[in-house]
Amino acid sequence: MTTPIEKTDAEWKALLAEKGAEPAAFEVTRHAATERPFTGKYEAHWDDGTYHCICCGAKLFESSTKFDAGCGWPSFSQEAVPGAIRNIVDRSHGMVRTENVCANCGAHLGHVFPDGPTETGLRYCMNSASLDFKKK
Repeated sequence: MTTPIEKTDAEWKALLAEKGAEPAAFEVTRHAATERPFTGKYEAHWDDGTYHCICCGAKLFESSTKFDAGCGWPSFSQEAVPGAIRNIVDRSHGMVRTENVCANCGAHLGHVFPDGPTETGLRYCMNSASLDFKKK
């Protein structure tokens, strides 16, 4: 997958360390790892603001679209900027899901499911480690 921002693993590690990202951020964003449910710093975070890609800063979600899905990960009903998130078919772990990656840098964010409670019908289930929050 080609994205506007391409870096080596060493460059991503250095950038994330410079930003003070949590330790899991590199594995989550660059190797599609998943943080354990109910452990992420944004799972029960309800401040007003915007969520951005921890790797490149692209705006991904507005706090007004966040809801408690009870799944253990921050969940959103829609992306903040159309096209900010790229969907990829994920056939790992014996399932077929839709993986979400940052369209700007390819960072793994999480998955989207068609079971959201709002009018979009979507539940963007994200890893906190892939997000950076900017308070309004």
